Amino acid sequence: QILSNPKFAEHGETLAMKGLTLNCLGKKEEAYDLVRRGLRNDLKSHVCWHVYGLLQRSDKKYDEAIKCYRNALKWDKDNLQILRDLSLLQIQMRDLEGYRETRYQLLQLRPAQRASWIGYAIAYHLLEDYEMAAKIIEEFRKTQQTSPDKVDYEYSELLLYQNQVLREAGLHKEALEHLSNYEKQICDKLAVEETRGELLLKLERLDEATEVYRRLLERNPENWSYYHGLEKALKPSTVEERYKIFEEAWEKFPKGLVPRRLPLNFLSEELVVGYETSLKSCRMFNQNDDGKEEPPTTLLWVQYFLAQHYDMIGQQTLALEYINAAIESTPTLIELFLIKAKIYKHAGNIKEAAQWMDEAQALDTADRFINSKCAKYMLKATMIKEAEEMCSKFTRVREIVQSDINEALIKARPSLTVLFVFISLANLSDKELKKLRNKQRRAQKKAQLEEEKKNAEKEKQLKNQKKKKEDDDEEIGGPKEELIPDKLVKVSGRHVNIVFVPVSASHVYCVLLSEKYLLMLQSVKRALAIDPDHPWLHQCLVRFFKGVSESKELPEVVRTVLKQEITRLFGDSNAKSFNQAYLTKHSSSIPHRLAGKWIDLSNTTDTLTDDNHFRIWLKRLHGASGRSLLFMQHI
Repeated sequence: QILSNPKFAEHGETLAMKGLTLNCLGKKEEAYDLVRRGLRNDLKSHVCWHVYGLLQRSDKKYDEAIKCYRNALKWDKDNLQILRDLSLLQIQMRDLEGYRETRYQLLQLRPAQRASWIGYAIAYHLLEDYEMAAKIIEEFRKTQQTSPDKVDYEYSELLLYQNQVLREAGLHKEALEHLSNYEKQICDKLAVEETRGELLLKLERLDEATEVYRRLLERNPENWSYYHGLEKALKPSTVEERYKIFEEAWEKFPKGLVPRRLPLNFLSEELVVGYETSLKSCRMFNQNDDGKEEPPTTLLWVQYFLAQHYDMIGQQTLALEYINAAIESTPTLIELFLIKAKIYKHAGNIKEAAQWMDEAQALDTADRFINSKCAKYMLKATMIKEAEEMCSKFTRVREIVQSDINEALIKARPSLTVLFVFISLANLSDKELKKLRNKQRRAQKKAQLEEEKKNAEKEKQLKNQKKKKEDDDEEIGGPKEELIPDKLVKVSGRHVNIVFVPVSASHVYCVLLSEKYLLMLQSVKRALAIDPDHPWLHQCLVRFFKGVSESKELPEVVRTVLKQEITRLFGDSNAKSFNQAYLTKHSSSIPHRLAGKWIDLSNTTDTLTDDNHFRIWLKRLHGASGRSLLFMQHI
């Protein structure tokens, strides 16, 4: 109604609000047109800039959204909603200094609100200024009028958070006193006991810690961490003393599974190996026993257990010996073949694993679980035709499944190489098959024509959008940032929005492939904080060093920054010597040695993108795939 009046048809804030409404209805193009029109008509309106920022945020353009919010605050610096929105994006982008400043503004504007104090304390906590964070929480706690006998869950959580900050600051004595002083007002009694036990261990008050963990075990004898805490408190000096802790526990809690399971982590396996030896010679667990003989299957299951045990601890050669002995005695038991396939898979020989899984499937062709497992192993071994035939044995689909393979591959993770759709056509006659193929061809042709038409329309729309954006950027955009070394090194919002915090070295690798060296530098810093010795990360680092030294397209200022940071982080930017030092450091680890050897052999030019390339490399060096296991065991 407002915009229908000729006097207000170009009213900036009204146009912006209409655009925001249309964006919520999914009409993005119209929304952007209206908001930009509104912004052009009223560049000094905080509403227009705020709405433009909300649109950018909805499209995950967080960096642009922050700029819009800052422009909005120029015209209304005390707007609570804009400040809240800005703080949320700042913490998402890990701009912690900016987040602290924004939370301080909110605290000044709304000092009576609980969220203002907590948000400001969290800012210092994330910046690892624990002392300041604890002071802020304490100042806020003093303002809370609560009765010691009153149940207040929010106040209880505040006290627990304050205690967490004290612990992270290393103030264990103060944290324990704090816990004792406010214990009655904390509702989560279990958290109090667990925290007390942890603090008593840190303060070396072992007798008190022992009592706490015994009380916790009374409450829940199936919690692993309580047993570990009790071990730290009792400090057993021998295996026998350590075993006695668990023996007492299962006598006290006869139904408990954890006290029986945990000793297997540290007890010697000589007992089970001795069982096997004794069962082979006299069919009894102990040669000195006068009891009756065990059935033949007892030896079988002992060997089955030992095979799985040695496979789990990485001794695949021993595991194969035990499982082969079991198969020799009972060649019709499917479970044995499943374990043998798994051992070969863990050893990296997926081709052999698939063959043994096929053997297991042949013993019971009606078992869908085994069929599915076998198909999965075949796919991993790139035995596509065999996998399709295996799937056709237990699927009943009688129609062609249409699927956009290209789209699926785009959305898949980098290690995923192929997506397959399986169909069963076994029960169709030749005439039916021919009819189905013709129908499929017609459908594909029709779909192709429609796709071409859609692509043409999309191309046209993209050109129009690009032109509009260029025009808008010309009017609204500010000056471009120059390359300043100190700015490039700093982890700021400008770079973080592309990389985020990596959860694995594969993030680093993906950035490297696109030759975004500055972004790679930021990812390297984050990845090093997570797992500095990860084999895959090591390969990425070597390629990164080589790329920096050999790239001719890098601006000089960027090259200077990269070399300075590499020297600061690693002390050496030479790829070859860095790789050699890594091999020396991890001489006893197979995955680390393989990572270093692969880099050395490939001269940092090959790209190890999936397990298949790795297997090809092993074959090239050692011939038949069956020898890969021996090679891995040897090195």
